[in-house]
Amino acid sequence: MVDSICIFEGMYYERLYPLIYFRPVYDLRCGILTLREKIKYYFPDMPIILHSRGYLADYVKDRNPRYKVNELDSKSCLFINGRVIADEDFVKDIPLKGKDTLYISGDTIVAARVSGKRLTELRSAMNDIITDADFTGLFKEEVDARVIHYPWDLVHFNSEEIIADYKKLANGGGISDEAQLYDGVHLLNKQNIHVGKGTKIYPCTIIDAESGPVFIGDDVTILGNTTIQGPAFVGDKSLVKMGSKLYHNSNIGRVCKVGGEIEDSVIHSYSNKQHEGFLGHSYLSSWVNLGAGTNNSDLKNNYGSIKVYINGEAIDSGSQFVGLTMGDHSKTAINTTFNTGTVVGVSCNVFGAGFPPRYIPSFSWGGADSLTTYDLERSIEVAQRVEERRKIQMSQTAERLFRKVFDLTREERRRRGMPN
Repeated sequence: MVDSICIFEGMYYERLYPLIYFRPVYDLRCGILTLREKIKYYFPDMPIILHSRGYLADYVKDRNPRYKVNELDSKSCLFINGRVIADEDFVKDIPLKGKDTLYISGDTIVAARVSGKRLTELRSAMNDIITDADFTGLFKEEVDARVIHYPWDLVHFNSEEIIADYKKLANGGGISDEAQLYDGVHLLNKQNIHVGKGTKIYPCTIIDAESGPVFIGDDVTILGNTTIQGPAFVGDKSLVKMGSKLYHNSNIGRVCKVGGEIEDSVIHSYSNKQHEGFLGHSYLSSWVNLGAGTNNSDLKNNYGSIKVYINGEAIDSGSQFVGLTMGDHSKTAINTTFNTGTVVGVSCNVFGAGFPPRYIPSFSWGGADSLTTYDLERSIEVAQRVEERRKIQMSQTAERLFRKVFDLTREERRRRGMPN
């Protein structure tokens, strides 16, 4: 039996840009839990080692002081790809006991059980991406596993993962005795609703769990005349503004402020979409702010499959519904409108009339008329100011990461003919 689990970043991680410039792939959320938290749930008693790209290692260490990061000192280890959506079938197919084995799903390594000399050799690879070559010679076994390949996969699997995670966390549902629901709050299918302690829900709000569960965390404020339709999740300390419409598969992280119309979308922690406007089939990273009246399209007029630009290449998503993908610390001005399948990099400031380009490089300033490079020092200053409003002081490690990401994204801007 292995004595540890290493959640690793492997090949093809770059397909998840811009969502992962500031985090490892396993810290993306799909459903209520992150990909990492799902793995931890199914292996609760196992020591976890975190592996990340080298430039992220110090940042990951700062945020995870109880974990070993890029340090492998065990005698045997089960490596699990951080892009895997762990579930009961995954645990059955990939046991902790057995001979050294490489588990693959299609062309993706999903896990590997390793010991002895091979594990010793892997120690030297821990500061880089783990590749197929690191597992050469292992016995191979094909398994059926769900893997996140592109950003829209996180949205595609979001619905069933909210349902699955609700079963893990809600203990059959229930309204905390420390929650305050005012008269005039309507709970449909109450047994499928969880409301955490300290949460306040104001009058004329409808929580509709007839089509799926609704999980509302601790210290959430939901103002009046709001409707939330399950499956849905609202994280701790978030604010849902008056008159909001959160349709099925709305996934709101902790310490967010949301309003308007949201459907089939994931919003990471510390992001704001406070005002009227539609957000659909989209994924927003942390520290994003959408100005009033910002809208996105998630369906083409011809109902065709939507192509999305990933790393400068148009990829056919195979889906009729793909909305906005936006990286950390990016912002929009009032009345910004995005076309189907638009990708906005990290630390962008998007404004102006008309549809901006469907691919906006990281650290961009502008919109449909023109794009130029957002000055690095100004972007860091704004990010610090935004974080201070949430009583968070940007660490030196986080600032160094910001500067590193600026360097890593130079090629994006060069392809657009922008100054670097």
